[in-house]
Amino acid sequence: MRAALHRHGPLAAGLALLVGLWAGPLVGRAETSFAAHMVLHMGLVAVAAPALAFGLARSVPAVGRRVSARFAILAALTEFALVWSWHAPALHDAARRETAVLILEQGSFLLAGLLVWTAAFGTAEGARGARAAGVGALLMTSMHMTLLGALLLFAPRPLYRCGDLCSPLATLTPLEDQQLGGVLMLLVGGAAYLTGGLALLAGILDPKREGAAPA
Repeated sequence: MRAALHRHGPLAAGLALLVGLWAGPLVGRAETSFAAHMVLHMGLVAVAAPALAFGLARSVPAVGRRVSARFAILAALTEFALVWSWHAPALHDAARRETAVLILEQGSFLLAGLLVWTAAFGTAEGARGARAAGVGALLMTSMHMTLLGALLLFAPRPLYRCGDLCSPLATLTPLEDQQLGGVLMLLVGGAAYLTGGLALLAGILDPKREGAAPA
């Protein structure tokens, strides 16, 4: 029992986090609040996705074993394209107004996060080049999330029409709501990927670990 819990517990915890995000009140709030929408997004890519990726690596080791450097970079580029595309005004407003589009958006966020974190955990056991690619994938993601968060925070006006249309009774103005969402992306998204990248980098720079790693 203890061995099964040790092996499958992280995956179960990741699934519980995912259920909490998608079955809780955040989905409804995400339609009327940009900040709540961002909490849902960050919960998926910076909390649930790494937990699920770690759980999959523990429960089904073959899933992420020996991930290639190319896969890690492609995963990071995929997440970059998806995150920035879904934050384009037309697509974001559509996701706030249409449940089907919201499901597609959030599903793609989860998939992108899983790709990056699975690549990072998979390369952690590989050769130095693969591990460097895993570090690069996480740091690249941290940088573009930081940039997008800063854009949302410092934009002089609301970037989305839904700020007025979807939440007429909100206590925050559309610009304040957008700024709060930008802060959340900076503090949660940028920090989570940065921390993961630096942790993997520490493994590369550890001479004891390097001596045992395959060439």
